[in-house]
Amino acid sequence: MSTGKKTRVSLYNRTRDVVLADEVAIADTFLPRLIGLLGKGPQWATERRGLWIIPSHGVHTLGMKFSIDVVFLDRKRRVVHVENSLRPWRLSKVLSSARSVVELPAATIANSQTQVGDQLEKISG
Repeated sequence: MSTGKKTRVSLYNRTRDVVLADEVAIADTFLPRLIGLLGKGPQWATERRGLWIIPSHGVHTLGMKFSIDVVFLDRKRRVVHVENSLRPWRLSKVLSSARSVVELPAATIANSQTQVGDQLEKISG
């Protein structure tokens, strides 16, 4: 995991043979996890961006200004749940089986056809 440095990776859906995002910031320390996407405007939600929150069992969009797709991953980076276009001021489902959550621009799940059971891979930048 990161040590507070800005770490960016790509996330590849091996099952679908598609890159979900190639500009994924990792939030694995207290402050980045706390802040998440708060303060980001809709311009953040460009194709191929993401925020990977580690650890996480669920997220919220309180204070956000745009919808996001949410992908829940287990320890082996297998997709255990997806939420399409979670609107601002909402709470996602909370899953004990999830070990991390990836926030992506709305429509990423549909465009990539990502589904429960898909296997994701981290590709270091």
